[in-house]
Amino acid sequence: MRLRTGMLFAALGLSGALLAGCGDDADDKASSESQTSSSSQQSESTPAQGENGSTSQSSSSDTASAEQAQPVNLIFGTGGTGGSYYPIGGALKSVFEASDLVDNVQVVSTGASVQNINNITDGLNQIAIVMSDVAYDAIKGQNQFDGNPADIKALAGMYPNVVQVVATADSGIHSIADLKGKRVGVGKVGSGVEQSASKVLESAGLSYDDLAQVSHTGYADSVTGMSNGNIDAAFFTSGVPNSSITGLMQSTDITFVPVSGDVASKLLEKYPYYENYEIPAGAPERYDLGSAVDTVAIRNVMIVGSDMRNDVAEDLTKRFHDYLESGNVSVGALKQFDPASMNKNLVVPLHPGAEAYYATLADNGDAAKSQSDSDASTSDGMGSDNTGSEASASDDGQGKAEDKAPQS
Repeated sequence: MRLRTGMLFAALGLSGALLAGCGDDADDKASSESQTSSSSQQSESTPAQGENGSTSQSSSSDTASAEQAQPVNLIFGTGGTGGSYYPIGGALKSVFEASDLVDNVQVVSTGASVQNINNITDGLNQIAIVMSDVAYDAIKGQNQFDGNPADIKALAGMYPNVVQVVATADSGIHSIADLKGKRVGVGKVGSGVEQSASKVLESAGLSYDDLAQVSHTGYADSVTGMSNGNIDAAFFTSGVPNSSITGLMQSTDITFVPVSGDVASKLLEKYPYYENYEIPAGAPERYDLGSAVDTVAIRNVMIVGSDMRNDVAEDLTKRFHDYLESGNVSVGALKQFDPASMNKNLVVPLHPGAEAYYATLADNGDAAKSQSDSDASTSDGMGSDNTGSEASASDDGQGKAEDKAPQS
């Protein structure tokens, strides 16, 4: 009996062990299937990524590309309606609006250089024309920009802004020194004209205190004052010709006052952005003067904010260059400089987008020169019936084109 009972308990124990073993296998299998299913769901719900998070980067890249593709609106700061800046803005409006990256260009008349830079800094203008001397002060944070340097960039250097001092014929003014005790229009407050006027007077040992009357008049008001006999002389700092001076010459006898000799020497020594300039005689498109007038000039610069998108800056620069080369330039001042000098001798750093365009120009120029050299060498080779030299010359020409580094 005891034997049977022991055998029964042993059988029951063995059966329980077998059942327990079967339970562990099922739980492990279920757990494994659950983990596999969970992993599979996680894999399906999470996009595959590359080694460096390429999916996330791709999404960010798509967003950035979409933002880059958005056309921009530009407010173009110019100057007074009687100067050169304003008609240049009007001429370039359609040139820039032809870009797919530009939706609209609004050309506005302003107080010119100083106001244009302040407007760009404040976000009121996105593009403007300014004089190099004012831009130089702005970048350095000096004079009217004392302690507040402007973060501006250049798209292109432009025509020279010529300091033109004109006086009524009966004023007795024949030199800058003769302005002492006279009534003088020095340009709007804060304008580039006023900046030049004060520097020229300073170089002649004069200040506003030495003048009988200081009129902060723009071009149009200066002309009106001279025509009415209320102003003896006025400063005009612009391209040649200035339409306001041309108009004044139709109704009033005037004389051009030179900025030369010691006055010019002192000016150029202290302010390196000035250069000597001659208004020629006998040039109908430049006042048709009886004798040449020596004076000084400052280059104009087209500027933008440093935050302008690179693609927009590059395209604007390209379109401006192409317009100058088109033969369809309608503003006389834009015919007074070589487009090849647009990125040369600037006091304002180039915008990276503009720099990229000039690098492309340089690269294309090098490639064209290399191809021309190659063609010439090939022609020489064919003339001597030396096919080996012909191939060598051609290969060398192509090699030079590839080795030339882009220049800005």
